[in-house]
Amino acid sequence: MKRALTTSLFGLCVAAAWFLLSDSGQSSAAVVTFNKDIAPIIQTKCQACHRPGEVAPMALLTYKQVRPWAKSIREVVTSRTMPPWFADEKHTEFSNDPRLSQKEIDTIQAWVSGGAPEGDPKDLPPNPNFPEGWQIGKPDVVLPMTVEFNIPAEGTIPYKYFAVPTNFTEDKFVQFAEIRQGDRAHVHHVIVSVRYPEHGELPPAGEIEPAKLSTFRRSSNDRPADSDGRLVGWAPGEAPLELRDGQAKLVKKGSVLIFQVHYTTNGEPGKDRSSIGLIFSKAPVEKRVITAGAVQSNFVIPAGAPNHEVISEFTFKEDSHIDSLHPHMHMRGKDFKYTLVYPDGKSKVLLWIPRWDFGWQLTYVFKEEVFAPKGSKLVCVAHYDNSINNKFNPDPTKDVRWGDQTWEEMMIGYVDYTLDKQDLRKQPQAASSSSSK
Repeated sequence: MKRALTTSLFGLCVAAAWFLLSDSGQSSAAVVTFNKDIAPIIQTKCQACHRPGEVAPMALLTYKQVRPWAKSIREVVTSRTMPPWFADEKHTEFSNDPRLSQKEIDTIQAWVSGGAPEGDPKDLPPNPNFPEGWQIGKPDVVLPMTVEFNIPAEGTIPYKYFAVPTNFTEDKFVQFAEIRQGDRAHVHHVIVSVRYPEHGELPPAGEIEPAKLSTFRRSSNDRPADSDGRLVGWAPGEAPLELRDGQAKLVKKGSVLIFQVHYTTNGEPGKDRSSIGLIFSKAPVEKRVITAGAVQSNFVIPAGAPNHEVISEFTFKEDSHIDSLHPHMHMRGKDFKYTLVYPDGKSKVLLWIPRWDFGWQLTYVFKEEVFAPKGSKLVCVAHYDNSINNKFNPDPTKDVRWGDQTWEEMMIGYVDYTLDKQDLRKQPQAASSSSSK
């Protein structure tokens, strides 16, 4: 009897110990902390924008900065509103897809549900060393507008154009480029293009007079074949130019950069002197990246139309590889689809944006470049909601046509591509030094 009782007590003790250890182990494993589990996610997926001087409205660099936003963070990552990404996942894979994995989302949910604890300071990894003021890193050269533009408090401002001489004494191959707005409260977008000396008269430094714009502006249809045209753009949500190793855009010696700047008024006057930072390729360049566009400007979106379709095309004249796509519409944009139609009639959807968001002008960079044989067509199909159901619609009672202002519309399917036959490594190239002269 005594032995049986002893055995029973021993068994109970073992069971109790097992239960306590097991529960403790489970509890310990279930504790998700900021320092150990959340900070790495925030650092890799959020801090590029959520830091001082960048586009996000608040910084997320420390626990004290993140903690007040914990429930909001859980909400936007669960709904996949953040990080912003609009490509339908059924189609091509993209190298710059910022979306969180389901495991990362589950981790954030568990952290918030557990009270959002900070955790052991020893578990906290250091934040990335972001270069102040630039996402691409320290530029080799920074070229600002040569004049400051005074922005009125009210009224509509037509697009402004500014000539910025490079003063380069040798050709430069640009791998990374970034635009910094001088006045973020008033600058809606900036597009920087290149004008080569051999392509005609170069504008003098400063604001280009409206009467002379036609002399210096070229559409994608009449641009010389060896011109890269658009160098880089900035609009809400648009990332800097970041090309693959061995790729670059060419800025020839003596070229002039032309800044197209769209200003919007907000009741307060301002001053702007936007700039561009360039990083030159440090390795031999094999391919020049060419930016073109499938553009349709001849359209009318009827008043009240909920799903008006507009189509544009771009034909590849040589065997090429597509590097990235960048759709562009305004506030009535609804969806946008790129389809590559091959010479034999077969087709492949490269990108579908089922829900267009004017506030996020994203570029979609392919994980693997897409082959476009000679004669292939890039067909872009966009739909517009000009009805009262579109809460962003400036005026559903008016027909809408192509125009510069945001209450008008555009339809452009930008494409960055390279030519298969090109290998610049076999030709003399510009020095890769960091000098601007």
